[in-house]
Amino acid sequence: MGRIAWIILCMCMAGPASAEAQRITDKNTFLTIVGNKTLARPFVSLQVSPDGKINGKGAGRTVTGEWSWNDGYFCRTMFWGTRELSYNCQAVDQVGEKLRFTADQGAGMAADFSLR
Repeated sequence: MGRIAWIILCMCMAGPASAEAQRITDKNTFLTIVGNKTLARPFVSLQVSPDGKINGKGAGRTVTGEWSWNDGYFCRTMFWGTRELSYNCQAVDQVGEKLRFTADQGAGMAADFSLR
């Protein structure tokens, strides 16, 4: 197969373009998107309430915590069972029907959550 034919074949097999990420930079927009929904991913189900509380389950353990919105970032402290997950400010992006939280103000690891 020639190089041009290979490129055309690859282009035809490509899936749909992924949704473009939209950075969420203010608390009101975040709360409008989250609403009364649950943030979900495999083995994790969390509720983020307007009063700054986080509650849910993660891999069978209770998750609790507090959050605030600081300088365009979702900042939180959480407990996963008895293990403390230290304070961290995260960039939040809406990617299609999901929210992506990226640790360390967008420089760390990311986790995508469906909204249910």
